Amino acid sequence: MENSPGGARFAPKTVYLNTATAGLLPERAAAALRGAVEDCVAGRPVPGAGFESAGVARAAFARLVGVPAGRVAVAGAVAVHVGLMASALPSGAEVVVADGDFSSLVNPFAVRGDLKLRSVPLEDVADAVRPGTALVAVSSVQSADGRIADLDAIRAAAEAHGARTLVDATQSAGWLPLRAGDFDYTVCGAYKWLLCPRGTSFLVVPGEDDGLRPIFAGMAAAEEPWSSTYGVVEPLARSARRYDESPAMLPYLAAQHSLAVVEEVTPEVIGPHNRALADRFRDGLTRLGHRPVPAPGSAIVSVPGLGHAEEALVKAGAQLSVRAGNLRAAFHLYNTRSDVDRVLDVLEGFPPQR
Repeated sequence: MENSPGGARFAPKTVYLNTATAGLLPERAAAALRGAVEDCVAGRPVPGAGFESAGVARAAFARLVGVPAGRVAVAGAVAVHVGLMASALPSGAEVVVADGDFSSLVNPFAVRGDLKLRSVPLEDVADAVRPGTALVAVSSVQSADGRIADLDAIRAAAEAHGARTLVDATQSAGWLPLRAGDFDYTVCGAYKWLLCPRGTSFLVVPGEDDGLRPIFAGMAAAEEPWSSTYGVVEPLARSARRYDESPAMLPYLAAQHSLAVVEEVTPEVIGPHNRALADRFRDGLTRLGHRPVPAPGSAIVSVPGLGHAEEALVKAGAQLSVRAGNLRAAFHLYNTRSDVDRVLDVLEGFPPQR
């Protein structure tokens, strides 16, 4: 088998092209989890380990997106931190989103009921920003089909009209370099391209005047958590930790090791590897007569008319997914050219639909 970039160790038993759903755990992260579970079974759990691991993971994520660790909060899911932002908007505020963007980014604004939620095609998001728009919320890479948002244009439009920006990097962090400091807020579920378990998610806030209220604040949001286990939490953390949820111990124990792998290999190396495999897949599909959704430069390939091939691929030992009716493949550092070719061999038996 061809080596992964940087020599990172994984142990897939399938042709796994489904990172856009969930990433594979590196072996070192899995080993840390096994040891922690054994300690819990044996009566040796370490309650504080979750806080310590969350701190290490926070710092690693901050380095990956180019911001100080003090601007990063942790939670269990993207929707929690998007909900925090939705709760801070005044009644009647306008939020611009992309059609068909991931529900965790859109729904927290929709359920408020008193916000003006305006959804437009992805390519029109920048042009849709206008005077009075309060927030533009968009995924850097679309989950359904891998299309990449024009973040530079969106940021420029928001600055021109006094709107704030929220970028969901869940489908890009780890392979598409991002400067979170270019935007007001960034959220990222870490269980996909950052190779962490579910239950790990990050929020980046502005250094000052973030406009949020720590309405979910428990002891984890305190400046000294273990001195704030009873009664009112005082004082709250002076950093973005005031927006922390209490970290799930086992996911964050593994997360620090998973993020270390991404840091060691680097998104600057992972990205070209992923894109080369995605381009190889697109070229092969084109030769077979299929037309992938145009998403130049993306590690995600979505193929209309091939959703019905999923069962045959599973039988052949390949894991892909079906999203929005399309077959979706997602390429990451543990994938190889032979993975691409094995899937294309299966798809030869599925002529293009006319």
